[in-house]
Amino acid sequence: MPHNPNNVSPLINADEIAQRIDELAVEIASLVPAGPLTVVGVLKGAFIFTADLVRRIDRELQCDFLTLRSYGDSTETSGVVEVTADLSLPIAGRHVLVVEDIVDTGLTLRYLREILEARRPASLQVCSLLDKPSRRRVDVAVDFVGFSIPDHFVVGYGLDAAQMYRNLPYIGVVSATH
Repeated sequence: MPHNPNNVSPLINADEIAQRIDELAVEIASLVPAGPLTVVGVLKGAFIFTADLVRRIDRELQCDFLTLRSYGDSTETSGVVEVTADLSLPIAGRHVLVVEDIVDTGLTLRYLREILEARRPASLQVCSLLDKPSRRRVDVAVDFVGFSIPDHFVVGYGLDAAQMYRNLPYIGVVSATH
């Protein structure tokens, strides 16, 4: 039985996540241009989502990862985004799908799109498990969205609060007493 902390209220259960990932995989396989696909998982938050998603995309693909930092251990973005671990594969001329855990202010995604577009991929699309449009500070395109959620601080399924709760099999809201 998975650990269920008292200060986390479920928002999206594991079955809902699995069903939506199946739907996203079909959308991605049919809408991303034909040819080999490079899936770029954004660590650490998207590692579980990326693993589940790539196993369901029915086409030739390769995976790579990069790590960005904008939050540290805080629940608010610093507004400063930095790459702490870059891609190991070239993406020039390739169809690229960036997999994010959550799009909040849009600052991280805008920065990521800029640095990846400079590498001249054949196409660049973004899939995010979660989207918080009410928090957007810059306009960014998210091509595939798992769930739009209200302005709550969420954890689980790879998302964390000070590196905790990533192992929860669902998306939950941390109570204010956290």
